[in-house]
Amino acid sequence: MNLLDNILGEGWQVTPAGGATGEAYLAQYGDEKLFLKRNSSPFLAVLSAEGIVPKLLWTKRLENGDVITAQKWLPGRELKAHEMKQPRVAQMLYKIHRSSELRRMLNRLGKKPLSPDIIYQDLLQKFENHHRRDVEVIRALSYLAANKNDLENVEKVVCHCDVNHNNWMFSEEGNLYLIDWDGAVVADPALDIGMLLYWYLPKEEWGEWLTHYGLENTESLRHRMYWYVVAQTLLFIYWYDLKGLDGEVEFWKKDLENLNHYRLIDTDQ
Repeated sequence: MNLLDNILGEGWQVTPAGGATGEAYLAQYGDEKLFLKRNSSPFLAVLSAEGIVPKLLWTKRLENGDVITAQKWLPGRELKAHEMKQPRVAQMLYKIHRSSELRRMLNRLGKKPLSPDIIYQDLLQKFENHHRRDVEVIRALSYLAANKNDLENVEKVVCHCDVNHNNWMFSEEGNLYLIDWDGAVVADPALDIGMLLYWYLPKEEWGEWLTHYGLENTESLRHRMYWYVVAQTLLFIYWYDLKGLDGEVEFWKKDLENLNHYRLIDTDQ
């Protein structure tokens, strides 16, 4: 914190801004506010230039080698769950997935495209000692293994990987942003789309939402989305188990059970 004070100068008040990493801060001087983050990816500059996150104001390196980024603190709010069905959300996600600049930067940072097989092998390794005898986990892993080679070979794009409503911000100026990009990957766009649709929209509304995104509600797309939703649900179970958050583990295990039970409904329409 003292190092941050040295960069900003006298009069600034710096307080933790929360978040999973504990590396984010709010700096305030009178009416001026900045959002600071320690060791953000260079990816942030491209996200800012594309208008996907609030404007990046400056980047500075500390004496200890850490890099601090400052973004404009915008008054606004998180999207409500029911607002995720709005056309502007679909259109923003399309913009992200079709951005050649975002893809180019992740390539420069060494991010390799994730294939279904890579995702499956990673999950298999993670669950070697976690919930290895859990019936629903076994069923889900078996499904992923049996279907990973059947997924349509599609162009890989930059995916956010955590498109829950808490990461969508609507500013008082009327701009929509998607924040918290630490988990970004290059993968099938169905990874993001599937999580958003399964979490927030009834199936009878998928077609309209996908129209705003620019896709048809085809059986092939539903199959891809379902596969990635199952994989991501397994990842949440593993991650929360690692954190010792038993309540979250049980929540996502119940979600996995529902996915396994309603598989035919979820992949058919």
